[in-house]
Amino acid sequence: MKTISIDGLVGELKDSQGRLIVAVAGAPASGKSTVAERLVEQLNEYKAGLAAAAPMDGFHLDDGLLKAKGIFDVKGAPDTFDIGGFKSLVERLSRNEEAEINVPLFDRDLEISRAGARSIGKDVKIVVIEGNYLLLDKLPWTDIRPFYDMTVFIDVPRDVLKQRLIQRWQSYDYTPDMIEKKLNVTDMPNVELVVTQSLHADFMIENNQKPRQIN
Repeated sequence: MKTISIDGLVGELKDSQGRLIVAVAGAPASGKSTVAERLVEQLNEYKAGLAAAAPMDGFHLDDGLLKAKGIFDVKGAPDTFDIGGFKSLVERLSRNEEAEINVPLFDRDLEISRAGARSIGKDVKIVVIEGNYLLLDKLPWTDIRPFYDMTVFIDVPRDVLKQRLIQRWQSYDYTPDMIEKKLNVTDMPNVELVVTQSLHADFMIENNQKPRQIN
């Protein structure tokens, strides 16, 4: 697994002639969204309309369904996503046979997925997908792996991830008890799962910057 920068990825991808699916994976709070957004932005600066993003988080199951299934407390775990729907989207994006494909996006402020929130046209050469479990070495996630043309893993120390997660939930006005429960029940177990059970990626981006302290 080769260490690379976002600029390096741009160099690898910018002259793509056909549709490429780039998978950016990493633990919760690793910075996947930021990396994906910057990669798409820089590719589009090189050539307008070259790239677009399709986050996995758009396939979060609705809170009502999670409660009905009895798994609301572990929202964010692998089985709280519509994996079949996500696989279908990745396959369609990879085949690139449709004029445009609509992509759902997750609204963190509302904690819901919004269907058809983004459209990706046939002329987009590079689609950047980001999510925690893209490289998870476990069915059915491994069934999606063949559709990725390039894979990238965001490497962050566990203690930095924990600090970022704490700061994330503080920004949403979670109480200390709520944050502790979120970390222990969902976040840190998911961190461990991604870090220890993800397949090797083609490239690794190191993202070790600690969050700034909130006064």
